[in-house]
Amino acid sequence: MNGWNFVIVGYSFVFVGLGVYTAYIIRRGRTLSKQLPPERRRFLG
Repeated sequence: MNGWNFVIVGYSFVFVGLGVYTAYIIRRGRTLSKQLPPERRRFLG
């Protein structure tokens, strides 16, 4: 393995990790927003 393989694997871990974390945050936000009564929800728009 040369140096570029480590760079590619490292970036892959970072991007996959960010994607998983983003999906978790979005799912958690949607779950929490369903628990609020409609008059307490604040949305832009």
